[in-house]
Formats: sequence, C-alpha cells, structure tokens
Amino acid sequence: MIPILSVKAAISLYALGSIASGVVNIVWGNFEPAHQPIQAFGDHIPGQRVFAFFVAVCLIAAGAALLWRRTIRAGAVILGVVYSLFAVFWLPRFYTAVHALGFRVPVIVGLLVGVGQELILVAAAVLVYLALNKRDGVIAPLFARWTFGLSSIDFGLAHFTAVQFVSAMVPKWIPFGGEFWATLTGVAFVLAGVAIVSGVLDVLAARLLAVMLTVFSIFTSAPRAITSLHDHVAVGSNAYNLAAIGAAWMLAEWIVVRRACRHHELKANAS
Repeated sequence: MIPILSVKAAISLYALGSIASGVVNIVWGNFEPAHQPIQAFGDHIPGQRVFAFFVAVCLIAAGAALLWRRTIRAGAVILGVVYSLFAVFWLPRFYTAVHALGFRVPVIVGLLVGVGQELILVAAAVLVYLALNKRDGVIAPLFARWTFGLSSIDFGLAHFTAVQFVSAMVPKWIPFGGEFWATLTGVAFVLAGVAIVSGVLDVLAARLLAVMLTVFSIFTSAPRAITSLHDHVAVGSNAYNLAAIGAAWMLAEWIVVRRACRHHELKANAS
C-alpha cells in the first residue's frame, strides 16, 4: 500500500518548517546567521534587510504553497531556489575560514555541514516536485539520494571532529555524558548516510534519521529556544530542524512510493 497520507504529512512538516523560518526572519528583520550566513559576504551589504524580508516572504509563501496541490509545484521550485541560495551563503567561508584557521579537516568538515544542512532541504524540494511526476528520470533521484547520504555522513564526521562542541549541547541530566552521545549520534549519522547512498535499508535509515533529528529538537533545540526567546539562532534553529525532519521523513516515504510504483509497473507489464 502506498503511504500517501504519510507523504503528505512529511511535506506538511517541511512546509511548516519553511514557513516558520520565514516568520522568524521577519521578526528579527534579518537572515538567521547560523544557517543563512549572508555575513560571509561582508558585514555591510547594501539592501541586506530588504533582501532578508523578501526571502522571508518567499519562504512563507512557498511553504504555504506546498499545502495546496494546485500550487505545490511552484512552492517546491521557490523553496529549492531559496535553500540553494542559503547554501551559496556558506561558500566565501571556504576561503576566509581556511585562511584564518588553516586548511584542517575539522574546519572543512564543519563548513560542509553548513552547506549540507541547506542542500538536504534543496533535495527535499526536488522530492516534492518529483512526487507530482509519473516519470522522475534518473538525475534528480540520484541527486536527492546522494545529497542526503553524503550530508548525513558529513554530519557524523563533524560529531567526531568536534566532540567537545557537540557534547556541550547534550543536557547534563542525560546519563553516560555528552561525549558518549556525541560519538553515538555521529556513528548513527554515518551509518544512515551509507545506507541511503547504497540503498541498503535506506527507508529505515531515513526514518531513523528523522526520529533522531526529532530527539535533537526535543532535548536540545527546543529547551534552548524556550530559555532564549530573544536569540535569533536558538529560535531559528528550531524552525530549521522542523523542515529537516520533514525532509528526512519525505525521503523515506518517497523511496517507498517509488518502489511501490515500480512494482505495480512490473506487475502490469508481466500480466
């Protein structure tokens, strides 16, 4: 049975996260610096505030468009462009950060995390667009699978190369200590990425990835936002996580739908 309701729920979560990001940026009147670092291009960019409002409105409008079938295709395209733009915001740091901190593995891995966080949302927009097409070709599905997979692997490597930083985000009351959970979740990210790229247990991996991101939101991001309501990064990170959870969930359900459609096609051809 094709999980249409589950696909719609995943798309809705992705849409709501995008809408929330737009609302947060309008409230603060700027881009959220942890995920949308336009300041990488300079501290004084002409028209930055106006540009931030425009992009925020695009996020809200496109996210809302995903909730109606007649406008979902346009919403997917706009979100794909916006999240691609956010990925581009990270590129100058591959020069400035390396120049300041040196060409070191932790630096490169950390920068790739920033890019990967946006690219998985681009991939989610691609999946939404593909969901409307009976023939999705080859390149777009490969892009979505490899983007999620390689990004997840890099997220795991970031946990290994910055254990102290990641462990500091783990609540003190959770047993076994922050370093244990930073390492364990790093392993989980890598295994999920390998599974998604290889196609072996990829649906399970994507679903567990969504679950893990949800746990991160509940135990780290949400409490931080509640205690720091005036912190743009803290509140914006929750909006990002909501979209990322929807994106991972969408990947899992899209794979299920795609395989079910192929099975029905083979069955029809054989009969």
